[in-house]
Amino acid sequence: MSSVYQVAGHSLTLLRNGAEYFPHLLDAVGAAQRSIYLETYIFSADASGLRLKEALQSAAARKVDVRLMLDGFGSSDFPPEWLETMRGAGVKVLWFRPELTRTRMFRQRLRRLHRKLVVVDEHTAFVGGINISDEALTPRLDYAVEVQGPVVEEILRAMRKLWQLVSWASLRHSSDHALFRIPGRSGPQQVMFLIRDNLRHRRDIEHAYLHAIKHAQHEIVIANAYFLPGLRFRRYLLRAARRGVRVVLLLQGKIEYRLQHYATLAMYDELLGAGIEIHEYTHSFLHAKVAVVDGSWATIGSSNIDPFSLWLAREANLVVQDRAFAGALRASLEHEIQHGAQRMTALDWHRHGLWERGVLRVSYALVRLLAGLSGYLHKRDDI
Repeated sequence: MSSVYQVAGHSLTLLRNGAEYFPHLLDAVGAAQRSIYLETYIFSADASGLRLKEALQSAAARKVDVRLMLDGFGSSDFPPEWLETMRGAGVKVLWFRPELTRTRMFRQRLRRLHRKLVVVDEHTAFVGGINISDEALTPRLDYAVEVQGPVVEEILRAMRKLWQLVSWASLRHSSDHALFRIPGRSGPQQVMFLIRDNLRHRRDIEHAYLHAIKHAQHEIVIANAYFLPGLRFRRYLLRAARRGVRVVLLLQGKIEYRLQHYATLAMYDELLGAGIEIHEYTHSFLHAKVAVVDGSWATIGSSNIDPFSLWLAREANLVVQDRAFAGALRASLEHEIQHGAQRMTALDWHRHGLWERGVLRVSYALVRLLAGLSGYLHKRDDI
């Protein structure tokens, strides 16, 4: 049973994988009385997707305002008949960048709606990396957090703004001017909601990571499915390790996307040489995007540490500064490291021949080039 943590007027529940996430999500949707906002990258036509689809339709039938935003690439296999049924039941559905023409395919695949957010009745929110898919019920490692408290207003405001932007882009302009009237909080916060977009918040998530790493005194634990940080991010990690901070990386051990996997391997030599621990998750696929610093700072969300998340996609993370909550996440990660991962060494790296190491470095350069070109050529996109 998941524990609830009280932090600065918030109630936080740490959820590991779909087995914990989906029951909480379905309970919240089933109890909704006024509104449901949901954004997801993948909404699969499987048993998990069907249960949520039916729950959303039931909510709409009882006059709940239900708004669902799907990514045009991640959810491109969403059945048209499901879409028709949901809209017929009163669920409002918008697509983020649905056009996948040949001339736009490359950009569309990179500039995605990757965040996974839900707000129910302006009271309860879910933030994390878990898609609507049966894959989340497998041993694939992932996390989300259920939250009640003041930060929910900020999450809802971000979701409403994006709904408005996509509505405009889709020529479905809404006249609901109240969408922009929820005030934000100011001053230091123990629970913070961060987004990455193409307007004012291009580097908010990255800067939060860098600030935490720069001020780390004892330990940095990062679990990230697609780890390909830029030079600045790597320098912060290397400096932390060299000043005696224990830096632990839990990374993908199974090959899911070959080019990106090889590009990550290309960094091992430098990281291991600085004393950074690298553990490859081999129990199943790793999908988590979380971190804990000094046992008191934690982040959970959708943002990978790679150029696609940090430069291109729309992402959302929750940052929590609390020893009990961060300690629970750290304990979960430590368990996975001890029981589901294999520690890599410099010897493992040097087992790759010169030709193999050359291929890995070329893969790294290619991935960075592709991301850089996409970000440069399309930097004026507003959604």
